[in-house]
Amino acid sequence: MRHQLLALLARQPAYGYELKQGLEQTFGAAYPQPNIGQIYVTLSRLEKSGLIRGTEVTQEGRPDKKVYEITEKGTEELAGWFEAPTEGPRVRDEFFMKLILAEGTELADRLTLINNQRRHCINTMRGLNKLAATERGNRTSLLLIEGAVLHLQADLDWLERCQEELT
Repeated sequence: MRHQLLALLARQPAYGYELKQGLEQTFGAAYPQPNIGQIYVTLSRLEKSGLIRGTEVTQEGRPDKKVYEITEKGTEELAGWFEAPTEGPRVRDEFFMKLILAEGTELADRLTLINNQRRHCINTMRGLNKLAATERGNRTSLLLIEGAVLHLQADLDWLERCQEELT
């Protein structure tokens, strides 16, 4: 979450609740709703690291709020994050570890494992398709959902391949 918050602060200074709203509005329901406590913990860590700077702002009739802005060090960190490639395929896939290590244990059948994982992927796709129907106006959210569905479809194709090779 640290880089997402830095990116929002690179746009403009904000306080914690505004950052929460910014994430929610940007990504819609497809993005797990951020916990405000997690946001403030992350902001505290970013501030201690010198990546952001907080300034207390007094408010009449309400508690003071802290407005955060990105520092030069934070801008450099964020630029590095944007430039770095994102991790690609999972070579240490937990499901595949289960599938391979199940053999000889007499605790799990490979075909059953594959079928359970296939059902899980299909149910997740159904849920994402329902979510997409509610997110029609949010192109960012729809792209996020589409990416997840495409990954699940690739997983289903790979499960078919695993079944052909291992059962």
